[in-house]
Amino acid sequence: MNIGLIGAGAIGTYLLEELNGKNNQDLHITAVYVRNKEKYSHLEKTYNVNVFTNMDEFLKSGIDIVVESANVETVRDLLPIIVKEKDIVLISIGALADTEFLNQIQSILTTYDTQIHLPSGAIGGLDLIQNSAAVGIIHKVNLVTRKPAHTLVAEKILEAKIVFEGKATEAIERYPKNMNVSIALALAGIGFKQTKVTLIADPTIKENIHRIEVEGEFGSFVSEIKNKPLPSNPNTSYLAAVSIVGTLKKMTKNIQIG
Repeated sequence: MNIGLIGAGAIGTYLLEELNGKNNQDLHITAVYVRNKEKYSHLEKTYNVNVFTNMDEFLKSGIDIVVESANVETVRDLLPIIVKEKDIVLISIGALADTEFLNQIQSILTTYDTQIHLPSGAIGGLDLIQNSAAVGIIHKVNLVTRKPAHTLVAEKILEAKIVFEGKATEAIERYPKNMNVSIALALAGIGFKQTKVTLIADPTIKENIHRIEVEGEFGSFVSEIKNKPLPSNPNTSYLAAVSIVGTLKKMTKNIQIG
């Protein structure tokens, strides 16, 4: 599978190393789209890719699928163009929290028969939630996220402090850079308004901790994940980067799990 990569930051570089650097036979990044070709021209020789700054040329370069590893603003600008021609693996899912934009994209996907693949990112258990939601047997989805205090509050605090408690829709509006997990849960489960979020600033921790609580006719499910950062970038979840590779490799297998 020939992959077109958008963005060459921490996650993009990880993917280049993991797929091209290790000579993966089934998956290979052949094209990279960036804003500044001069800045990233070294990627062509290092990873045997073509670097593009023109989206039309990028999409017509022989790629089978696009992987986005940029940011929400880039997704808002480019996703309507991309999904008219290619399937895409999307990591900056914050863009889909905008209902109007999501409806626009869903309409394009239907018209052009393309797909968006959303990796599980920094959490797990989305298969269980999605399966249960598909037949309407989930009653409650709660997310409790703890983050290092300095990432959420300006003042110095000595004890853990709840900075938000309410619906996922409100959490996303107030903390757009911290709520990717709640977006994934809402899309997989019972929606933005029904998904409850508690966000805690904790001065005693260095890792992000996500606790997911689900109740329904099937029973109950509790998951807690402590995320370590990507070794090359302390601001990027290691698991988020890994989940992209997992999503891509799943597409190449004849036996699908989940």
